[in-house]
Amino acid sequence: MKYLGLGYFDKKKMDALPTEKVEAIMQTCQVHLEEFYKSGQVMADVGVAQEAKSLQRVDGNIQVGESQLTQLKKMIGSAFIIEAQNIEEAIDIASLHPTVQVTEAEQLGWEIEIRAIDSFYMKN
Repeated sequence: MKYLGLGYFDKKKMDALPTEKVEAIMQTCQVHLEEFYKSGQVMADVGVAQEAKSLQRVDGNIQVGESQLTQLKKMIGSAFIIEAQNIEEAIDIASLHPTVQVTEAEQLGWEIEIRAIDSFYMKN
């Protein structure tokens, strides 16, 4: 079964840090990502930018606007797909991700949400 992991961060706490500090924290993520990938069960892993657009169908037309989700306290910073036998194994694999391994993560409000994927398509 496939699982989607979403990594969140507290925008205010991250924005309060100097750029150099954020870059230093991100550098510490690399060692944890290598362990995460070594599991052999990571199908995809992406870091996402803070800028987001919202698409919505209104009166038969697609409208593009500013995402309301970027106004929330916590924002998505990463997304990954893993293959696991069950949610418990998915949690074990996700626990290797930097979002919960990096020491500063606790003070910065980082967390991961795991969801089973009901349908999946991937272009070859």
